[in-house]
Amino acid sequence: MREPVDWPARDLLTHRAATTPERTALVAADGGGERSYRDLDAAVDSVAAAFEAATDGEDGPIAALVDTRPAVAQLLHAAMRTGRTFAPLNVELAPETLRAQLEALDADLLVCERETEPLAADVADCPVASVDEPTGGVAAQLEGTAPEWDLAPVELSRDHTAVILFTSGTTSEPKGVRLTLGNLVASATASAFRLGTLPGDRWLVSLPTYHMGGLAPFVRSALYGTAVVVQREFTPDATARAMDEHGVTGVSLVPTMCKRLVDAGWVPSDALRVVLLGGGPAAPELVERCLDRGIPVCPTYGMTETASQIATALPETAGEHRDTVGQPLVSTTVTVLADGDPAGPHQRGELVVSGPTVTPGYLDEEATAAAFSEWGFHTGDLGYRDEDGRLWVVGRVDDRIVTGGENVAAGAVASAIRALDGVEDAAVVGLPDEEWGQRVAALVVGATDPETVRDHCRAELAPHEVPKTVRVVDELPRTPSGTVDRDAVRRLLRT
Repeated sequence: MREPVDWPARDLLTHRAATTPERTALVAADGGGERSYRDLDAAVDSVAAAFEAATDGEDGPIAALVDTRPAVAQLLHAAMRTGRTFAPLNVELAPETLRAQLEALDADLLVCERETEPLAADVADCPVASVDEPTGGVAAQLEGTAPEWDLAPVELSRDHTAVILFTSGTTSEPKGVRLTLGNLVASATASAFRLGTLPGDRWLVSLPTYHMGGLAPFVRSALYGTAVVVQREFTPDATARAMDEHGVTGVSLVPTMCKRLVDAGWVPSDALRVVLLGGGPAAPELVERCLDRGIPVCPTYGMTETASQIATALPETAGEHRDTVGQPLVSTTVTVLADGDPAGPHQRGELVVSGPTVTPGYLDEEATAAAFSEWGFHTGDLGYRDEDGRLWVVGRVDDRIVTGGENVAAGAVASAIRALDGVEDAAVVGLPDEEWGQRVAALVVGATDPETVRDHCRAELAPHEVPKTVRVVDELPRTPSGTVDRDAVRRLLRT
């Protein structure tokens, strides 16, 4: 009798192309046509051969400075096919940050595109190749310049580090997160159990593919045999049109993107069945507007360190239970720790996650040791759950403000402000104060004014929780992944 197979034994695209080669794999929303899994498989073979040639057969990480485009799928699958690790980098980062990340990766090759070729030439300490025809500098063209791939796909284990992604770094230095093939497969499987999947599904990607929210659909589609529709840049009109024209059934959005669509009057087609809304807290008003318009919004809570979703609420849950991010996905355990012990229902504490989607650790061993305990991965997020396991995320552990000797939970203040009529979103931080040590400060988006916000807080909160500084702005500053950039919030509130 044969031993059980540790599936997947090869890259996900090899398995998929052998099963449903004729199905559509990729659609370029910006007019680049479609590719079947058979065609994508052949293109990945070409890129895999180019990797071998460009790196002299070394199997170190493949870094990329490539924005959201279909070519990302080829890079991801080719790295996996050759047993390498794919490390997409944020194209918006400063050169010194990218140099540090490339040094931490010890990459064998940096892949760029025409727009990032000068940046790649500036920061690289390894060979550089472009997915486009090079315009100058040190870049060579990647695809079509190497002999045909004539090797078998590398045998993989679930412990193989398939992807390295750097965190947004909104409250600390970005950290390189190692995600294994097992992490990616477990996340895609759990997502299918929560959201469902159909053979004709088409998921729109317009988020940056150097973050998990943008990269995850490429993994899920190869596992499910469904299609990814790739749009290089989000705009409300173009994105709404792409969803209609290409029969999109699912899309990942951050709250600011969703709000811009709703403000523009978007009404979804009957084909759309999932709007996965993450990357930061979604204002209850936005969720209610979506549901009133028939937009199937699914608020979700996830992290790079958990290969995307931790918990996701379906539309009916989001409508009935205000602010919840739903119950944890299958095989994911979330423990609320209060003073080191598991908390009961409605008791706040740090959210600690364990399960097969959780990273084995960071590139930095000290950061890994600091992030894990016997309970699992410490998210740094504060939250609570109800008797049925639904989660609420209310802030960050390190967002706690100490003002005049009193502790203030920034997330609780922000939640109270969001409940004010006319307020669309809010961020609360502590600012240095000579008299109080720190003062509570709020950056608010919506049709309101500072005094109205303070009056509302006086009625809802303890005196020491009422913001002493309030500023109303058009939108909150955010990172490319959609999380609030808290350093930028502080800078705006100081001016």
